[in-house]
Amino acid sequence: MSDDPARADLPVPRRSERLRRPSRSVAAALVGVLVAGGLAVTQATSAAAETIDVGSGSYTTQPPGPTPNGCAAINADPRAFVTDDAPTTPLPTNDWWSSLAYKRLDCRWSVPLHAHPAAYQPDAAGLGISYTTTPTISGSGAGVSEYHFPYREDLHAGVSGLDAPYVAVDDWTDWTVSPLWDDGSRSLRATIGHGLPFAWFEASGGDATLTADDGADVWLDDGPRLGLSVNGHDYVAFAPPGVDWTQSGDTFTAPLDGDGFFSVAVLPDVADDARAALADTYADSAYSPVTGTTVDYTYDESTSQVSTTYALETTPWPGTGESAGTVAALYPHQAKHLAGGDPAGEPLDATYTSARGDLTVLAGIDAFTTHDTFQGVLPEIPAVATGAEGSADRDQLEAYLDDVAADPLDQRGNDTYWTGKALGRATRIVEISDQLGRTDQRDAALAQVRSLLTDWFTASPGKAERVFAYDEDWGTLIGYPASYGSDQELNDHHFHYGYYVAAAATLARFDPQWAQDYGPMVDLLISDANGYDRDEPMFPYLRDFDIYAGHDWASGHGAFAAGNNQESSSEGMNFAGALVQWGQVTGNTAARDAGIYIYTTQAAAIREYWFDASGTTFPDEFDHETVGMVWGDGGSYSTWFTANPSMIQGINYLPITGSHLYLGYDPERVRELYAHLEEVQGGHPTAWQDILWSFLALGDADAALENVRGGYPTPEEGESRAHTFHWVANLAALGTVDTTVSADHPLAATFDEDGSLTYVAANVSTEPLTVTFSDGTTLDVAPGRTATTGAHTWSGGGAPGNPGDPDPDPDPDPDPDPDPDPDPEPVTSTLHLSDDGALTADAGEAGTVELASAGTGTYVDTPHDPATFEVSDVTASHDGGATTFSIPVDAGTQVGLAVQARVSYDLTGDGT
Repeated sequence: MSDDPARADLPVPRRSERLRRPSRSVAAALVGVLVAGGLAVTQATSAAAETIDVGSGSYTTQPPGPTPNGCAAINADPRAFVTDDAPTTPLPTNDWWSSLAYKRLDCRWSVPLHAHPAAYQPDAAGLGISYTTTPTISGSGAGVSEYHFPYREDLHAGVSGLDAPYVAVDDWTDWTVSPLWDDGSRSLRATIGHGLPFAWFEASGGDATLTADDGADVWLDDGPRLGLSVNGHDYVAFAPPGVDWTQSGDTFTAPLDGDGFFSVAVLPDVADDARAALADTYADSAYSPVTGTTVDYTYDESTSQVSTTYALETTPWPGTGESAGTVAALYPHQAKHLAGGDPAGEPLDATYTSARGDLTVLAGIDAFTTHDTFQGVLPEIPAVATGAEGSADRDQLEAYLDDVAADPLDQRGNDTYWTGKALGRATRIVEISDQLGRTDQRDAALAQVRSLLTDWFTASPGKAERVFAYDEDWGTLIGYPASYGSDQELNDHHFHYGYYVAAAATLARFDPQWAQDYGPMVDLLISDANGYDRDEPMFPYLRDFDIYAGHDWASGHGAFAAGNNQESSSEGMNFAGALVQWGQVTGNTAARDAGIYIYTTQAAAIREYWFDASGTTFPDEFDHETVGMVWGDGGSYSTWFTANPSMIQGINYLPITGSHLYLGYDPERVRELYAHLEEVQGGHPTAWQDILWSFLALGDADAALENVRGGYPTPEEGESRAHTFHWVANLAALGTVDTTVSADHPLAATFDEDGSLTYVAANVSTEPLTVTFSDGTTLDVAPGRTATTGAHTWSGGGAPGNPGDPDPDPDPDPDPDPDPDPDPEPVTSTLHLSDDGALTADAGEAGTVELASAGTGTYVDTPHDPATFEVSDVTASHDGGATTFSIPVDAGTQVGLAVQARVSYDLTGDGT
């Protein structure tokens, strides 16, 4: 039944049956085609299908664990609050307006919808409107602190007598949504959106009503135009031409003769004597609601320029004349990159206050375009310092690599997030080992990455762990075991899946056949988290990426009073950078360009809204230099899991990879943010020192290297000492990221050390590559290698396509020493446990060994209180086989959870 007793018997708008996508129950002959890097894979399903083959991989259609849930109606049908007229494409989640459709806490309405500049709150009688210009601040610069521009209702728009049982979603576009109220006699449909000062309304069954909170100052009363000042904020409302507003107390009414329309706009912050002129300007857009919004982006590889066009389609209401465009308020990350000579024209001499700083206003437009430069990503920082043979830094790095050789994954959990962290750690080991020519370690780590990814990308009947499941009702792919609400709340898919995509991109360089075989599963993860194909029928377009806000949102339902939220912006960028690299290595330019668009846009947004690099985002009274979380209505110096300042700042830096050079676009800001951490922390960071020093290295690598050389406690769970040392030591040689130079190749970057530039590029193809930088410098890169020129000349790596260095000893000794033991005594490779507890070559009567109980403890990697057996004085040759063992266990009347076994080889005989 319903979570709300009043909701139990309400009629629920549902999709028309004729508009439903074919369900699997009737899909015996349905065939879909996935295209990944030019590889077409046929996906066939049937009524009884549980496991769906995609290339060599597969997923299941029967989730082995929890699925998204919410209010009772949502549990029965995720589209319970979506009308028949809404798009039939998969339901968007993780958006600023998601709580309208994905009702999880409020089973009738939604949380406040922070659209900027206005915020909205539906109720039974219509839509509340808020424009908050005074922040609420809690905490202080000494610890956890938040600032919010909370919803505070100024006006309420509705239809006289409307008493709807709930609000549904009637339409959505790239950054607008249209809620619908219907009580059987009266209805109201609104259109609201990011950056739109207007809310447009279509009503039936009654008159248009506007109710002011605690009185209103009427500053314009001109027939259909009504200017109101409420709580110090200015609004102008537009009734149909020829219709007048009348006032009764705090309520204003416009007769609609049963059916009609009206609009309400919040005005920017201007002096009283400028309001009337603005009302005239806004009148041109009052009767032409925005009926479509679409983003379109291009990446010009030759110039590394990303051009993004935000198009707004308007449709005039009947009898109101032709559309004159609309009014749009631009976020700072858009306004600062507004294309020169844009046909949108010059901004108005007025701005809005918002949680993201002042919003720039364009009027009479149907589109605007931004230009920004993609600065490139790298598989890894080049080993210009740590790669020098015989150097102390090389020796130190080699020692750190030795420490992680046995377990590059260091997996801390079996769910999608902690698997991702393990993949990220191992991938860094692969990249560094490859640069240093440690091919055995590289290939061993690759084997573990390959095995783990393949396991996750393979479903089978009854498999309950390390498996992905597609939920058609929700249009989502969920990995099990899930974590942090990735299943029940559709949280964090871009966080989790970005690690998988990044690992797959590295693996694809060394094992292109694996990429061909399992690439379609990688593409499914991409499509779920941030699918870039509008025609994809299985997933919503750009699920986690807010096109207009310029960054991801983490919560699937967004059901918080402060709106949606995003904590780890850097893990969102991990996904974007991984998408760039996956697209590049597989030849999928559509994926690459989508990653570049997301990466470039989000880098600009993070700079403004997380790091406040321009000093214009945070309120003056907010005493922190950065935030750990961005909310719909503000930001907070906090996390979901700790109040430790080291982690509050560090969560927006990790994981440190070649996709995170954007963190260093402003070296001075890096130093300021690290100084702020030390101020709040009262000294050096107390946790995640490796992450924070790696961040500091992008602004002051010498100081970071001094810290690293001094030693630090346990590395962050997704890091290793090897990678931290490699990153910091090489940046100390390279310098800081130089954003004045770009390249005509996406895997390239430039660094500046006291005016001396080093140019870096990676070639993940099988053909020689020449990269041209914007200052005219060229760099030739052999297949499979990363190379540098300028202040440092270096080349390393050996992916397929690069044959590697020639045999260093082409003329071996023609007369090697004779075999010291040409006829050794043959030894069997199978050993048996005898009845006296010894290991013998001959099978005899079965022996028994009693193993100590682990009690209530959980032990990983190292067996607890083990029984140990040794075989010594054995000379043998390896024939390519593997060590195997068979251990029958009788746990008696106790539950035997697991038995650990480890086989070690002492190849030198000295105990090491």
